[in-house]
Amino acid sequence: MPIRVVIAAASLLCATLAFAQSIRYRGAPDPLEVETIVGADPRGHDRGIEIADVLVPVVAAENGAVPPGVEPLPIDIFTTTDFYADAELWHDPRYYRCNSSAALEALGGATRLSMMGDDPPRTAAWGYCDRDYPREEIVSPYPFDTAKAHYEALQAEAESRGGPTVYTQATLPDWNGRYERQRAKVSTWLYGNILQVPTYLSLLTEDYQRYFVQQAYHSTRNQHQWPGTYCWPEGFMRRISQFGGGDTSIIMTPGLILDIRFTSQRMTTQIYVGREFNEDGVVPRLGEDVARWYGETIGFWDGESLITWTSNIQGWTSHGIHDYSNHLQSIEIYTPRKDANDNLVGLKHEIVLYDDEAFVEPVRTVQWLERVRDLNAGAPIPTDECIPSSFPIAGEATPASPGQTIEYVVPDIYGRPWAKIWEQYHEDGMSRPPEEQDIFDFGP
Repeated sequence: MPIRVVIAAASLLCATLAFAQSIRYRGAPDPLEVETIVGADPRGHDRGIEIADVLVPVVAAENGAVPPGVEPLPIDIFTTTDFYADAELWHDPRYYRCNSSAALEALGGATRLSMMGDDPPRTAAWGYCDRDYPREEIVSPYPFDTAKAHYEALQAEAESRGGPTVYTQATLPDWNGRYERQRAKVSTWLYGNILQVPTYLSLLTEDYQRYFVQQAYHSTRNQHQWPGTYCWPEGFMRRISQFGGGDTSIIMTPGLILDIRFTSQRMTTQIYVGREFNEDGVVPRLGEDVARWYGETIGFWDGESLITWTSNIQGWTSHGIHDYSNHLQSIEIYTPRKDANDNLVGLKHEIVLYDDEAFVEPVRTVQWLERVRDLNAGAPIPTDECIPSSFPIAGEATPASPGQTIEYVVPDIYGRPWAKIWEQYHEDGMSRPPEEQDIFDFGP
């Protein structure tokens, strides 16, 4: 080999190693992409809310039938009378008839269609037992136990290259615009369509596994208690869930960037560039030592990448995914995506979630935002208020008309109110763990 080729190869190797070193705490390879969902889902891959003219269901067997080659369990989530007593079965996909968590909601009528069969829930459909998503593609590829450690490592990387980058209004990258987040069912594990329930459970601590199975059980009985139904807060995780936060607007200044997302209510992430957290409280924060529904966020620029740290989040839930605690924090990296002419076409949004109360280890997802128009084009940014028209009455989501008088028990919004409703009205005789029985609950 000529000496000049050896030198060139060595230079390329050094450059490759230097590049790998520079992004080792972000920009890991994108998670594995899959082409189909686990099912069973009456809508198949269609993600719309309205009923389309043509739907191709994804289902392995339905109306009481069992897929070929599968040995069903004697009892499962569709036939049990006490899911708490079945804890030894929770990690067997057959306990859920190999349905994904999103499918369990769909079977229960969440998307206006059902595959519960002639004698629901006993005759509920099966998903595909041979489909799942690798756990190693879900857990964080980065060597950090806390968001703080991750953020500081990213800052150190930026500083090693002379950063963080400081922009003026004249030099600031122009991401201002309206975006549509990718929401196909196969886009990410977080939407709950491409992984078996036991794989999801393996990410969660014992208490949060129980919360997740509780949600799954009641979903199959059409006993949904979604926060949006009652105009309760949407919560932090709703902004990255499948049906929430898809309509996104980015508004930028050098010191403050707004990531505004919309579902039944507006969700705004305020990114304070160059700020530092006060770490004297329970968790890092910017304002008072009071948890916020969407947390508080600081960030910095590393070249054209925006890196953020969100903390001080109010624990909550979002239907189809797990409950999370006040310990939840996120590291998020927004990276521009450009075409061959260097025009911005969208953003890559890498999200690493840390919650030492809910997760057994940090997890990661990557979402894609497609730029669809300028900020001043199309309809205005939604500013709707959610006006409650349904109320949890006797354990059911019940519509109430203007002028109607109803008896309504005000829930403890910070005490897992959805679970309190289930436990009071739909879990009579079940063997709920003693620590889940609130000694201060003097309700009926």
